[in-house]
Amino acid sequence: MLKPLKRSPGAELRKRMGGDLVVLPGVWDAITARIAEGAGAQGLYLTGAGVTNSQLGTPDVALLTLLEMAEQARNVCDAVSIPVIADADTGYGGTWNVLRAVREFERAGLAGMHIEDQVIPKKCGHLDGKELVSREEMESKVRAAVQARTDDSFLVVARTDARGVSGLEEAVARAKAYVMAGADVIFPEGLESKEEFAEFRSRVDAPLLANMTEFGKTPLITVDEFRSLGYNLVIFPMTAFRVMMKAVEDAVRVLLSEGTQQPLLERMRTRQELYDLIEYGKYEELDKTLSRVEKD
Repeated sequence: MLKPLKRSPGAELRKRMGGDLVVLPGVWDAITARIAEGAGAQGLYLTGAGVTNSQLGTPDVALLTLLEMAEQARNVCDAVSIPVIADADTGYGGTWNVLRAVREFERAGLAGMHIEDQVIPKKCGHLDGKELVSREEMESKVRAAVQARTDDSFLVVARTDARGVSGLEEAVARAKAYVMAGADVIFPEGLESKEEFAEFRSRVDAPLLANMTEFGKTPLITVDEFRSLGYNLVIFPMTAFRVMMKAVEDAVRVLLSEGTQQPLLERMRTRQELYDLIEYGKYEELDKTLSRVEKD
C-alpha cells in the first residue's frame, strides 16, 4: 500500500546514523525502492544519474528538472517506510533555486538532499573536466538550504567536487567552510584512496557521506572499512542500476535469439512474488471493504 506521510524522516535517519554507519542503496523509482526496502535496507539514496538515465535516456548533465526529480522523490517516498535522501545536483540553479528545491523535496517526503559545488551544467563526479563555483557561492547555497527547511531534521548535505579539480587540500578547506555555513553532512566526491578518506575524516569535524560507486576514481572500499574510518553514510548510487541494465540486455538477447523466454524463467520473479512486493492483496481487501461501506 501507499505508505503514510512521514513525519520528520530526517530525524529517523539521524537516529540511525547515530547508532551505526547507514548503507544507502541507490534506487531510481518506486519499485526499486520497494525491492531495496524488502531486502533489508535501512535507508535509500535516490540517484540523480539513475533517474536521468532511466527517465530521459540521457547523461546526467543537469537535464532533469527540479519538478521531475521531486515527483520521482514523492513516488519513492510514498512506496517505502524508510528514510530517503536525494541528489539535488547544484540546487537546480542559484540561491533562489536552492530555496525552492528544499521546499519541494521536503514536501515530497525526503529525509534530506545533497547539493554540489560544480558550475552548471554539472558533470558526473568521477569524470575529468569539472569546474567549481566559488567557495562563497556554495556557502550561500548551503545557508539558503538551511534557512528554507521547515523541519530542522531535514538533512542538508554539502558535496564538494574539489578533489578532482584543485586537490585534497581545497576539498578539506571547502568542507570546513560548508560546515560553518550550516551543512549537516559533508560529501567529499571523487576521493582516490582509502588513505584520502582517512585523512578527510581526521580533518573535517562533521558527519561524512562516502560515495562507493563503480568504475570511477574511488577504488572499491567495503562497508566495514568505511565504518572503521568513521564515515556515517555510504551510498551505492548506480550498483543496482548497472546490474539491471545488464540483466535487461541479456533477457532481450535471449528473446531475440531463442524466440522464447523459457531459458529466463528461473531468473525471474514470479507473478506472485511481484504481487507480494506491491501488496496486491491489500488493495483487493481494501476494495472489498470500501465496497461494503458504500452498500451500507
